[in-house]
Amino acid sequence: MPSNRMNKIDEELKKEISSIISLELKNPHLTGLISVSKVKTTPDLRFARVYVTMINEKSKKENLTILKQSSGYIRSAIAKKINLRYTPELIFEFDESLEYGSRIDEILKDITKDFNK
Repeated sequence: MPSNRMNKIDEELKKEISSIISLELKNPHLTGLISVSKVKTTPDLRFARVYVTMINEKSKKENLTILKQSSGYIRSAIAKKINLRYTPELIFEFDESLEYGSRIDEILKDITKDFNK
């Protein structure tokens, strides 16, 4: 079970990474609205999985590739803003939970529509 300190670090990283992506990352190929939904840091603070959701994007794969390529810049910007012993290496992953939830919502709508007939 994650400690309170780890939760605070995860939330602080989430806030800073989100700010860096939206305000400082200047890549014309990065399309759509990208938001950081969750950050999960290893207990030794060496690695952090960053889960992102994307809305109105042209290509999820391309955006994820750009974020992975920009992870060094984002990591150095975090090091300047947050005082940690180690600045974690960032591993970007696409968060499927938003799409999964909307898929379940559609299925439930279909079921209730059939049930009400």
